[in-house]
Amino acid sequence: MIREDLRNIAIVAHVDHGKTTLVDEMLKQGGAFRENQVVQDRVMDNNDLERERGITILAKNTSAHYNGVKINIIDTPGHADFGGEVERILKMVDGVLLLVDAFEGTMPQTRFVLQKALELGHKIIIVVNKIDRPDARLDEIEDEVLELLMDLNASDEQLDSPVIYCSGREGTATVDYTQPGTDLVPLFDAILEHIPAPEGEPEEPFQMLVSSIDYNEYVGRIAIGKIDRGALKQNQEVMVCDYHNPKRQYKGRVVNLYQIEGLKRVPCDTAVMGDIVCISGIGDLTIGDTLCDPEAVEPIEFSAISQPTVEMTFSVNDSPFAGKEGKFVTSRQLRDRLQRELLKDVSLRVTDSDTTDSFIVAGRGEMHLSILIETMRREGYELQVSTPRVLYREIDGKKCEPIERLVVDVPEEYMGAVMEKMGARKAELQHMAPQGSRMRIEFLIPARGLFGYKNEFLTDTKGEGIMSSVFECYQPFKGEIQNRNTGSLVAFESGTAVAYGLFNAQERGTLFIGAGVPVYEGMIVGQSPKAEDLVVNVCKKKQLTNMRASGSDDALRLVPPKIMSLEQALEFIADDELVEVTPENIRLRKAILDNSLRAKQRNKK
Repeated sequence: MIREDLRNIAIVAHVDHGKTTLVDEMLKQGGAFRENQVVQDRVMDNNDLERERGITILAKNTSAHYNGVKINIIDTPGHADFGGEVERILKMVDGVLLLVDAFEGTMPQTRFVLQKALELGHKIIIVVNKIDRPDARLDEIEDEVLELLMDLNASDEQLDSPVIYCSGREGTATVDYTQPGTDLVPLFDAILEHIPAPEGEPEEPFQMLVSSIDYNEYVGRIAIGKIDRGALKQNQEVMVCDYHNPKRQYKGRVVNLYQIEGLKRVPCDTAVMGDIVCISGIGDLTIGDTLCDPEAVEPIEFSAISQPTVEMTFSVNDSPFAGKEGKFVTSRQLRDRLQRELLKDVSLRVTDSDTTDSFIVAGRGEMHLSILIETMRREGYELQVSTPRVLYREIDGKKCEPIERLVVDVPEEYMGAVMEKMGARKAELQHMAPQGSRMRIEFLIPARGLFGYKNEFLTDTKGEGIMSSVFECYQPFKGEIQNRNTGSLVAFESGTAVAYGLFNAQERGTLFIGAGVPVYEGMIVGQSPKAEDLVVNVCKKKQLTNMRASGSDDALRLVPPKIMSLEQALEFIADDELVEVTPENIRLRKAILDNSLRAKQRNKK
């Protein structure tokens, strides 16, 4: 049976190419909102972090209606760090809208997600977005996408994919970019025409693969997936099985069954083959599990999720200010929270370390882990994190490290500075091409060579450069890379920073704190331009005598401090330093706080 009343599609693209904005317009024109309803921009990015950063972190399900057909749409993340989300979401759909920015063209993440879609044999619709940009390169973009498809060994049918030109912000689409569009009808028509309708047997025994997991405090785990065959009723008994572990089988009951209408989950009694449904009531479900009829236990094959490439140590905060600002501060609370994150995030790994107070957390990249830290911080957790470290592997007896494909887009005058830095970080130039007054340069670079580079890159290109990377492969170890050639300014004693002490310290380097900030011995208060660390006393007050009045302190001019964000702090710290993260503050500190103990340690080395 073919269900002509349904289409399941995913929207994939590089970060910032306009996926979420286009979904907004598809929902508005697909009748998801009332005529007079006030809707915020990027309605799919529903958590605070996504809205602040303007990025999608978790894949979201929604649906629109057009000409009596329900279109299930999945908005996927664009960042390589959340690639684990994209890989498994593609198992739920029958076709893909590939979004490409009309100026930037195909980028590393475009390549990554397209490759996954082609491997699954999905039909592709190429959507060139942001055609209203003044610098759009509409003549060249189509050729770039075709080149990429040929590079990735696409089939003849996939090479023949239709191209639609869109402006997500205006909510218009057209087949011919010289003729402006008025609405998204050409896009909806292309979806109905080119994306195959779900096909299967509604009479056969029920079978469904769990592609995504949500978590709710009231009902526990909510499994999301597409019904491959048969039908599912509320309160039906099902068998849970796993393709990679045949021994793991147990029975469960579907307590609640929902379908997605617009932005809401709507309870339903039955769902049939092709429907994307949400199920709650079965404990211990994980992504990749198959739910099936107890009479016909057949697990569905599920590709293994790519392994993590970066790890960090999360530990209990043990600084002198520990427990003053956070709600959750113990190792048990930290462990429970990390275990809960594992329920939703398949790309994450958590292992115990040598001590009971710390855990080793591995993920797909710096951003993946920093989002987790920021989320925990906002929930009231207090913790310490180490520098990111890459995960090495032994392949054929050789030590190998993860290599990233890095694409930078810079104005020509800043090219020299970027090339110089890349050389020092063991990058190999792959490709270089002009784009207007800018240059696009492609490198293969060790993942550890990118640690701490983002800020330097933005400084070198005066904020005009764009860089993005995606995991490429493992290659033999490339040798030592020096990531940071500056030292730290370290506080000499505990107390409160005062203007007089800061005034003397600012001549030694760049300060991270202002007057009135509480500090402790071993806390990092600034950056030293020299390679070694300097101990400074920012709590030192001016000694008053009858010759030295306190009023003359007013003349001290303090340079405004450089306030570090979480990402900047993680990029800045060296191997012997930690970031203390609390709901109220982000502090940098030495792992060994005592100045004399640290000096002894240095002398031993």
